[in-house]
Amino acid sequence: MAGNLKKHLSALSRRGPHRVLVGDLDYVGLPGKIYVPAKGNGIPGVVFGHDWLTGINNYHRTLRHLASWGIAVAAPDTELNTLADHRCFSADMDTCLQVLAGVKLGEGNVTVSPGKLGLVGHGMGGGCAVLAAAGRDTVTAVVPIFPAATSPKAEMAARKVTATGLVIGSGQDNLFDAGNPAKLAYKWGGTCLYKEIDNGNQWGFSENLGRKLLLGLGLPQYSAQETIRGLVTGFLLHQLDEQSKYKAFSDPEATGKHIAVFSDEEIKDKADLEAVKK
Repeated sequence: MAGNLKKHLSALSRRGPHRVLVGDLDYVGLPGKIYVPAKGNGIPGVVFGHDWLTGINNYHRTLRHLASWGIAVAAPDTELNTLADHRCFSADMDTCLQVLAGVKLGEGNVTVSPGKLGLVGHGMGGGCAVLAAAGRDTVTAVVPIFPAATSPKAEMAARKVTATGLVIGSGQDNLFDAGNPAKLAYKWGGTCLYKEIDNGNQWGFSENLGRKLLLGLGLPQYSAQETIRGLVTGFLLHQLDEQSKYKAFSDPEATGKHIAVFSDEEIKDKADLEAVKK
């Protein structure tokens, strides 16, 4: 029987119980931010990759949210130009993984377990998270949120990803979405869940209100942001921290409000891969 996310999704969509500390990555020679719960030993940690031309300050609520649930987050603020280098950005994300696993964080009393590392990214950062995870057995979970196309292609790199994936796509018809999330999920080398959010898309997840209004992209999609935060938090707490009460978040058939799931055949159809062998 498929699980149901209703029991925990609402709670996980709200801020968690931990006080959050925010610091800079400058001390390791990398622009960016780090968000950690105020205390904790052997906690899970993830690196977050931003979308194209979207700095990390536009994800403050999301990064703070993850940390409030006991997950350390390192977020590089690099490759912000129009010709962003995806290889370099994925390398920066890999550097942040090493920082999480090798340095005491917060006020010196927070440590991340090397066996509880993950990668999360939005848009361009979602594709680069896949590039960074390819061939690395130190990464346990990867979450591309509305992943965009990258060079080299994230779909090809996905074949080499053994970490469990949660690919989040949009259920809305949007000509401006920059990637094919279903194709990415279909190509995944290891176990991968594919879910779609029916009230959000790539352009509504970040928090940069001014830019959205300037470009005519509308307001940030607050309800979708909350749903995605809850979905990602539950998945990471189960995959990285092995909290069994959140096991439904690792069920490919588990549904919830605004969350759609698909069979393998439906994912294949969405990916336009009917005539292509995996």
